[in-house]
Amino acid sequence: VTDLTLMTFASDPATVLPSLALLSHRVRVLPMDAASLVKMPENTILFLDARDDLATAKTLCRLIHASGLSTPIVLVLTEGGFTVVNSQWGIADVVVASASPAEVEGRLRLVSERGNSPVNAVSGSGESGVQNEDGMIHSGDLVVDTNGYTASLHGHPIDLAYKEFELLKYLVQHPGRVFTRAQLLQEVWGYDYYGGTRTVDVHIRRLRAKLGGEYEHVIGTVRNVGYRFDPPEEEEGEAAAKDAAAHNASSEN
Repeated sequence: VTDLTLMTFASDPATVLPSLALLSHRVRVLPMDAASLVKMPENTILFLDARDDLATAKTLCRLIHASGLSTPIVLVLTEGGFTVVNSQWGIADVVVASASPAEVEGRLRLVSERGNSPVNAVSGSGESGVQNEDGMIHSGDLVVDTNGYTASLHGHPIDLAYKEFELLKYLVQHPGRVFTRAQLLQEVWGYDYYGGTRTVDVHIRRLRAKLGGEYEHVIGTVRNVGYRFDPPEEEEGEAAAKDAAAHNASSEN
């Protein structure tokens, strides 16, 4: 018997993957939001309902890996969802919602045998957030020189204070990873004082202002969690995910 967790928005969880009800595994049902991550046991396999909301599913995949959890993720999809999902989501497997009990059981067995090691969802693809031998990190038109302690946008230098530069450098080096304010205090500046987390908000606001209207959005806010760096190249992928989710919803109505 395997411990399973199903995250879904569905009012009737049994409709997400009906085959689960025919198997003997324990299934825990949780809402499909970030708050549910702390309620998952350490040793579980997560079924994530991505049938109608691929964008939210992708965000949760990132949060799981950013939180350091090793929970293997199996996405439950409609056939249309397969055109959007790729290895960068960091999932262990995918299954169509209408899969038979034998197929679901087989996929669970394969996930368990792989040692619960999904692909890293937040590693760079080589196009963004990758530091070359000269210490230069390129993300669209934003360039961070880790050796020279300078940053430029569209070829023009950005006037950054030391703490602002350290914050930008750290975020750019970890594209897609979500950090709490306390993590940024500790990992960027070496502070352990949790009461000073508001300091992070101040530096984030200043950094966004200096990046300007075109690039301020690359430092994203994850509500009730913290911040992350969203490379410009990822915008097309997010739009595609939302379009696919809308298409799935319209085709099922």
